[in-house]
Amino acid sequence: MVQLVMILLGIDYLRARWRSVFIVGAVGIFAGLIIFIDALDNVIFFPLMPFACLLLIEGIATLLVAHTGIGGQRTLRYVKGAAFALAAILILGGQAYGNFILALIFGTLFLADGLLQIITAAVVRFRKWKLVVAGGVVEICLAIFFYQPYPTHYKGTVAFGLGLGLMLGGRNMIALAMRVKKMHSNPAFRGDKAAEKSSSVKTNPDMVEWWDGPPADDEPALTIHVWTPAGTSKSSVVPHPIIDRYIAAVDSDGVISTGHAALESPDGVYISLYPAEDLDRSPDQFARLLRATVDNNVAGVFQPDYKTESSQWCHSTIKVRIRNYDAQSLKLFWDKYRQDNTYNLTHRNCSSSVARALEAALEGVIGRIWSHRGHWWILTRMMLTPELWVAIQIRKRAKTMAWTPGLTLDYARALSMLADPRPAGWWATIKRGVKKILSSRNRQEEKKEKGSRAYFGGRHSVKNKSEK
Repeated sequence: MVQLVMILLGIDYLRARWRSVFIVGAVGIFAGLIIFIDALDNVIFFPLMPFACLLLIEGIATLLVAHTGIGGQRTLRYVKGAAFALAAILILGGQAYGNFILALIFGTLFLADGLLQIITAAVVRFRKWKLVVAGGVVEICLAIFFYQPYPTHYKGTVAFGLGLGLMLGGRNMIALAMRVKKMHSNPAFRGDKAAEKSSSVKTNPDMVEWWDGPPADDEPALTIHVWTPAGTSKSSVVPHPIIDRYIAAVDSDGVISTGHAALESPDGVYISLYPAEDLDRSPDQFARLLRATVDNNVAGVFQPDYKTESSQWCHSTIKVRIRNYDAQSLKLFWDKYRQDNTYNLTHRNCSSSVARALEAALEGVIGRIWSHRGHWWILTRMMLTPELWVAIQIRKRAKTMAWTPGLTLDYARALSMLADPRPAGWWATIKRGVKKILSSRNRQEEKKEKGSRAYFGGRHSVKNKSEK
């Protein structure tokens, strides 16, 4: 979370406001600790029912306006609304089974995430993989805490979850404040000397705050090309749900296809890293290649442009386009990054190259778009945007496993909603309703006008006949 927020808001913006961020984090930790301790003695003073009512109102409101979203944004709104409404109903039920179901949900989420972190870290063996394993163990311990009834027999489930959420969020805010306090460049681009200059780069000051949809085909925009594993397979694909989407597709001949990702800007930057020689992707060798170790590094080659690459292979399956980006920051990143053509299937591949380039291009974009608004408004707006939390989870998963074309696609879609902000659901609904009312009124006036013309025209013709 910390690095992604630093990327989107920009180091300059956060460094000027680090005290406010620190205070918010400290208040979050204090409030979370009080709520958590309050739930330990089986006598809960936290107002659960008003909290559940707010959740229910938010959930229903989100579901009502979810249809105004575009693409993935619509799905996220439906998921968020359904989750909030379900949690509120279980709390308002006031029965033991409601708290028990919530405890099972919380515990299962922690358990699944912890096991996934441990397994992927043990397989990929990236840098600091042992710390990720330790984090997975902590999540499993939290899962056990939610599963077992002690000490409140599940009565404190909601308070425990809310308290943990506030404490973790507060810790992240404090970590963010302390890291940006004396920082002069973004650590997400560590090792890229050219990127150190990008924090001072300022782009279009007249950025539009809200957009009704993605860029038009003829509109200049940053484009993320994704070739999905299933879409690039030469033979028919053996169905493997989720695996086909995020990891690799296996065709009827047993050949593994991992897909591909590339980034293209209207300014002439094209980033597409590929191994100079095709890797042996047979099932028995593929497991060995998953290790993010130096012995799996091979020579890579950067494709010159999309036209050349697509003509030699095929057109990309899906495109994600973003209007607001920092062209100079992207160029500075690319000038440094292309000096090393090393390719590693999990550590430095096509998808990780695109993800890093995308982050460089979007460095400080939200701070520039909403710089005229108060920083509390910007932070609140960011934290309440579902796409931010989706992007955080995708980034976390990719860092602990590997960047894949599927993860890059979802990451680019989530960041596009942040870089090209869409209006809030209620505002879009009200706007659409006003347009319908005005158009309906205009149609009625046109009908009346046509009717009056026909009426007077008929009377005029009858009068002429009588005169004759």
